[in-house]
Amino acid sequence: MNRLLVALVSTLAVAQTFPQSVYPALEKAACRTCHEPDGVASTTRLQFPDEGASAAKLEEFGRSLVLFINRDQPEASPLLAKPTGRMGHAGGIRILPGSADEKLLRGWVMQLTKLAGPELAAALKYREREAAGIGYERPKIALRRLTHSQYNNVVRDLLGDGSMPATQFPPEDFINGFKTQYQGQSISPLLMEAYSAAAEKLARNAFRGGDTRGLLPCKDTTLACRTKFVQTFGPRAFRRPLKADEVRRYTALAARESDPLKSAQLVIEAMLQSPAFLFRLDETTDAALKPYATASRLSFALWDSMPPAALLEAAGKGELASEAQVGKWARQLLGDARARRNLDEFTSQWLRFDRVLNTAKDRRQYPKFNREAAVAMTEETRRFVSDLVWSGRDFMELFTDQAGYLTADLAAIYNVPAPAREYERVTFPADQQRSGILGQALFLAMTAKPDDTSPTSRGLFIREQFLCQHVAPPPPGVNTNLPPLGDGKPKSNKDRLAEHQSNPGCAGCHTLIDPIGFGFEKFDAIGGRREKARVLLSDGHGDKPKFGEAELDTRGYVAGIANSNFNSPRELGPILASAPKCQECVVKQFFRYVSGRLETRADRPLIDRVTADFRASRFRFEELMISLAVHREFLSASPGEPAHVAHHHPAR
Repeated sequence: MNRLLVALVSTLAVAQTFPQSVYPALEKAACRTCHEPDGVASTTRLQFPDEGASAAKLEEFGRSLVLFINRDQPEASPLLAKPTGRMGHAGGIRILPGSADEKLLRGWVMQLTKLAGPELAAALKYREREAAGIGYERPKIALRRLTHSQYNNVVRDLLGDGSMPATQFPPEDFINGFKTQYQGQSISPLLMEAYSAAAEKLARNAFRGGDTRGLLPCKDTTLACRTKFVQTFGPRAFRRPLKADEVRRYTALAARESDPLKSAQLVIEAMLQSPAFLFRLDETTDAALKPYATASRLSFALWDSMPPAALLEAAGKGELASEAQVGKWARQLLGDARARRNLDEFTSQWLRFDRVLNTAKDRRQYPKFNREAAVAMTEETRRFVSDLVWSGRDFMELFTDQAGYLTADLAAIYNVPAPAREYERVTFPADQQRSGILGQALFLAMTAKPDDTSPTSRGLFIREQFLCQHVAPPPPGVNTNLPPLGDGKPKSNKDRLAEHQSNPGCAGCHTLIDPIGFGFEKFDAIGGRREKARVLLSDGHGDKPKFGEAELDTRGYVAGIANSNFNSPRELGPILASAPKCQECVVKQFFRYVSGRLETRADRPLIDRVTADFRASRFRFEELMISLAVHREFLSASPGEPAHVAHHHPAR
């Protein structure tokens, strides 16, 4: 009896301190790393709270784990059996059987078996509330610096100058997979100097040869003429009406020069260095400016550039206040060539063209790879994605289309006849087993080493770019190099990577990425087809290197996706295309590009709505863009209530 009492007291103590005892044990086991919205286990029912969540939130979460309890057989509860390895778990053993942490977890399992009535109902409601984004607020980003791409586009549309000065600016960093993220948009002293030099040159070039671009509304030297120029050019440059003090300040600046062209040049140079030009309005509480913020968000999302004059005029008239109005403008903007250039920019960042353009390959092993071939790889993918979008095709054919856009250089790599015309659409032979982006040289080359393939890199890219799942980096001090081959029997990368599966410190993550990459092993480091791996056995110690051939086992699978065994890109393509997580990831990637940040739990209703519209349109990417543009303005989750918006189906 005393033992039972002690056990009961112990269990109650655990129940009262979940945030202080059980949760730290789960954190130590790195469970949250996978079981979070962008973790590799995000497709499962188990979702941990955000890092830094309050004790109250952790307590709610702890009780919600009742979903993973077997009341009749507590020891067989997935909550206990999976992390201890007694039940199949893609993440491997996270909590050692017999450890103090396991005892804490077992005590919590026993406590959860006793939940009943209102307490049980509340625990079960937790997941529903989390999925709806209730209690969360979206991050508010008031201003966002123009990216280099946007800077080039804006000066083109504002001044008619296509010199692309931002290509000479200090390079931008990729954050969350894009160069548009607000965390990387501070202005360094070096960038400020570049802005100053560009403004001076752009202003000077604006009137070289006279006012050939029609920037001046009048050409006399009166105060009224100078004021009129400021009042017409300023709102376009700042993408909002000018304030009275701004009109006075820039008009006074214009008065320093008597020549109308030099006077306007001074104003342009000053405005191009103003924060009002360099930063675009994204969020505001000023009711008068909100329509202009909407116009700016809409235009930069679909054009990667400033709003046209007609859109700014519509904002001023209050004609961006409804879903129908914003949707109408979104469709109109997508009919312009600037929308196509914006898609190209999105594609180049999402699919990381920079990686293949900046990569180097061992010229002795891969003489077909050079700068021209790398450029052709990016252009093939650009044309491939562009055709999917602007021809109104099913965008999930990104993974299943069995054709490419070839040049002579690419045909040599693919080992197919050269096309009659550059970038002609060519269907790959069935024995090549290529499929969509997964079979294109861009993907295969950028995810390989200079002298060999990399199953880990290929699996990681698919997890991060196509499933939107974050894989934690290896722990500090872990040796990530493959074991040396030595002088012996040739080993494939799959054989050499077997250590990842047997080493508990590696298996948790590598089980989730390496098996994906194994399915691509019949494609070499530049995307050429191979039947066996050519393996360096010895560097010869000064003599000729010694090579051997290793058999390839290309059996792979995607942990977390049911029935996902595959042997080639052609078999994996349909698996990804039909996976809800992959379809949703396409939406998330465009959201990240447009919004300049990762999605949060508060964005869950928006992501769900846009994904539903994307599916309803049979995966037309144009409809995804329109849906995001519309619902981003009108669909939001308040801290205490579920999000709601009138049901909207994209027009076909």
